[in-house]
Amino acid sequence: MLELNQFPEIENLELLAKQVVEGFIIGLHKSPFHGFSVEFAEHRLYNPGESTKHMDWKVLARTGKMFVKRYDEETNLRCQIVIDASSSMYFPNDVDAKTNKLRFSIVSAAALVNLLKRQRDAAGLTVFTDEVIFSTDAKSSTKHHQLLFAQLEKLLNEKPLNKKTNAAKCLNEIAETVHKRSMIIIFSDMFSHMDKGTRDELFSALQHLKYNKHEVILFHVVDKQKELDFQFENRPYQFIDMETGEKIKFVAKEVKNFYIEQMQKFEISLKLRCAQYKIDFVEADINKDFRQVLLPFLTKRTKMF
Repeated sequence: MLELNQFPEIENLELLAKQVVEGFIIGLHKSPFHGFSVEFAEHRLYNPGESTKHMDWKVLARTGKMFVKRYDEETNLRCQIVIDASSSMYFPNDVDAKTNKLRFSIVSAAALVNLLKRQRDAAGLTVFTDEVIFSTDAKSSTKHHQLLFAQLEKLLNEKPLNKKTNAAKCLNEIAETVHKRSMIIIFSDMFSHMDKGTRDELFSALQHLKYNKHEVILFHVVDKQKELDFQFENRPYQFIDMETGEKIKFVAKEVKNFYIEQMQKFEISLKLRCAQYKIDFVEADINKDFRQVLLPFLTKRTKMF
């Protein structure tokens, strides 16, 4: 399957998304998950004894398999893709970095839009920092898909510029404005100044999404090697808060154990709250391929229909 670091420069996001999804589908057909329907969203298998009124005879003649046409009300899903575009999502931003969290999220979102298009599902997009800066309703038209890809490409070219985050405020707004009983897919590192009050507000916002009957997948986007495992050489570094610009110098070994302990506590609390609210929590490591995003989405969708 295609990995993001195979594409140092993204010239055509829509084409890249198509390649990612097609590679994923080929992988599915070679795996135990080959039963998932990703190519024939408009069909379902014929059940012996039912009326042949909606039988697709052309498919039968071509494949020898009996499929019944499915109509929009049987297959349509409303899916709102939510991307955190605050400055911490631009990590890592050094010249040697193959990708960063925002870039990974954008390509993942584009691949999901392509997959939703294949399924004739409706896709919407919301982008937030400390406020919602872009949002569309979920639609399934070709024109709307073009708008989503254009917005994602625009986001690819934006700069960090100390953009802070307020995930709790924005998720509360999304819970109220998105059509009820939608699938909401969130790409975020969920990082902010995580004192207890801020953390409680964030968990409350996640609960709000479920209270309004949404199905939610939270992709916790991280650079696992650096952000969770803190794999830095034992030498002095200057670390910069990408949202505030604050700088601090220290030797990596001096803080490694404390840092890992605090990160583990935060991630455990986030996982527990998501489990409590029946939100699917998926750790998305930017150094891995897109199967870690597309397969949980497809599994969730299959369970819903």
